[in-house]
Amino acid sequence: MLESDVGDWKFRRYQEVLDVEVWVDGNRGVAYTATYARGAAEKVNKLTDADIATAFVTRYDRPEGVLRETVKFIRRLAQEAGYQVEESKVGGVRVVVITGHGEAWAMWAAPKHVVKIGGHGRDNVPEGLVSTYGERYPSQLGGDVLEGPLPPGEDSQPRPEGEKEPYDPDNPRPDLDKFDPSKVKTPK
Repeated sequence: MLESDVGDWKFRRYQEVLDVEVWVDGNRGVAYTATYARGAAEKVNKLTDADIATAFVTRYDRPEGVLRETVKFIRRLAQEAGYQVEESKVGGVRVVVITGHGEAWAMWAAPKHVVKIGGHGRDNVPEGLVSTYGERYPSQLGGDVLEGPLPPGEDSQPRPEGEKEPYDPDNPRPDLDKFDPSKVKTPK
């Protein structure tokens, strides 16, 4: 995580977050965010959504499975209504650009990391931030992320019927099959 200014983007806040977007079975991840504000907009004391950007970096214990699960996550997003997902190069970094629902993000997998940069109320991603983060966390995305073969790795083997995975309070596993977004309460 970069806790410093990046060009005209001024570093403003860093925090660990509870949500890990890309789940890698058996590979614990911890997510961090850094928030940036455009310096020129701060000087005139007029910040809009386009003047704010967030960098999410999830750090995993091991590199195994990170690229594969990131590609699977990106493909799920591409199938959801309202999101436009495109392979691209931003600031010299191979990324997937995700736009829709009033937000724009660049996302990629790096060794032991998943990086996502952008924000709400944006129609593009901040190229300078993507470029700088790409130097620290080099993209492992290849071409044809959306339709090519999955990167090497093993899919989780299903447990025998009736057997549940033991609960790990330090790394709880989401039950995506039973997820109901209408029952999620977000802080105001």
